[in-house]
Amino acid sequence: MSEGRMLIVEDDFDISNMLRIYFQSHGYEVAVAQRGEDALEMCRKQLPHIIVLDIMLPDMDGYDVCRELRNNLRTSHVPIIFLTQKDERSDKIHGLELGADDYITKPFDLEELKLRVKSAISRATIQSLTNPTTGLPGGRLIEDQLRNLMRRDGWGILYVGLVGFDAFTEVYGFVAGEEVLRFMAMILGQSLDSLGTPNDFIGHIGGDDFIVISADKGSVDAMVEDLTQRFNDGVGTHYDWQTREQGYLLVRDEAGNETKVDLMTVAIGVLTEDDGPFSDIREITEAAATARREGREAKS
Repeated sequence: MSEGRMLIVEDDFDISNMLRIYFQSHGYEVAVAQRGEDALEMCRKQLPHIIVLDIMLPDMDGYDVCRELRNNLRTSHVPIIFLTQKDERSDKIHGLELGADDYITKPFDLEELKLRVKSAISRATIQSLTNPTTGLPGGRLIEDQLRNLMRRDGWGILYVGLVGFDAFTEVYGFVAGEEVLRFMAMILGQSLDSLGTPNDFIGHIGGDDFIVISADKGSVDAMVEDLTQRFNDGVGTHYDWQTREQGYLLVRDEAGNETKVDLMTVAIGVLTEDDGPFSDIREITEAAATARREGREAKS
């Protein structure tokens, strides 16, 4: 099982290659970016569980990369470890003030860096900051965003779930199920890149339940249509060829009886401030869950 997804932002090929080989050998999925803009783009496409970030980059410094990540709701929770030749106290304080989780200077000990990486990921998971499968915010961070809704106007919520997910994992196993969840997280990000704003939020509640909090209630209908289309276009790749061709999944029970189950679809419930007023976040989540069950359309 993967230890987590790591993004290394380092323009020195020898260092980045050494880190990539080392952490891959310890079970991490490693991606490398040599420029700050590349790192930001990669985070938009797939959230890492941790970022190891050099300060000296060819296009923008690591401080600016950290600032942009922290100012975007979709990446603000990702742990960041600064990796730099600078060892002045003021440099460390500046990085920590921007929201970095840790700081290590070159030359560094690989074993020490590995322990710091593992500790940062563990802290985020234990504090329910991220879902270990998708890397999306979970638990407390979702609750914080929902509480913020009580002080905002013009918001909309998409409560997203997968119909047929349990049958899929029963046939293909939990590893394939985790791939589907990561696929769902990816297309949620793609949809917000296309239709949303940096102030929109994506969270993974748990299991196959996701939530999107939009700052613009007027965009939620388009998001529903876009997400549904992206899911339908891509979900077939998670099934074997024969199942895709026949258009249904055969699920066998303990007695050997087979049942036809439709391929997975996405179910989206829509809620906006117009459905309120709401007195607390529990009322919001209950109403959103009900909207998903009923398949209710967004209010115009």
